[in-house]
Amino acid sequence: MATWLDTTQRYGRISRGFHWLMAALFAWQFAGALLYVGIGDTALTRFVGGSHFTLGFTLFVLVLLRGAWGLMNLGRRPPHPGRLGRAAVAGHGLIYALMIVVPGISLLRQYGSGKGFFPYGIPLMPVRDDKIAWMMVPGDLFHYWLGFVLMTVVLGHIIMSVLHRVLWKENVLVRMT
Repeated sequence: MATWLDTTQRYGRISRGFHWLMAALFAWQFAGALLYVGIGDTALTRFVGGSHFTLGFTLFVLVLLRGAWGLMNLGRRPPHPGRLGRAAVAGHGLIYALMIVVPGISLLRQYGSGKGFFPYGIPLMPVRDDKIAWMMVPGDLFHYWLGFVLMTVVLGHIIMSVLHRVLWKENVLVRMT
């Protein structure tokens, strides 16, 4: 049973499952955004981006579940290594905050628009005739830019795992693989 739970040496199967599933879904989300920015509205961008909103909602739910799981395992988790421990905690905190805020403001915008939202056929937000303008403003102003900030922070996260291995000879990635 211990392999399912986190230990001080490595993350358990559930934590690793959350991490890599979300990494794959974020890679798809970021690919769609970059394609759209790079080549505009094409069949390819519609194919990749067509799932953007539903996958964003899925990621929002997953980050909430992952956060709850992480808090339940907090005392068992591997410590952040050496001299960069505080920076690692801050970096992970920023990633989690963005993973909540970016889809959160998009969901707020969707609700405010009065358009329905039915991820996986589940009636999450009914269609309404009225709009709630103040709910749309944060998403209109910040979703796009914060999404790219999230992508940049995730790239930094990946780079730091490589630097830990190459520069400091600390194989932190093995704890999550």
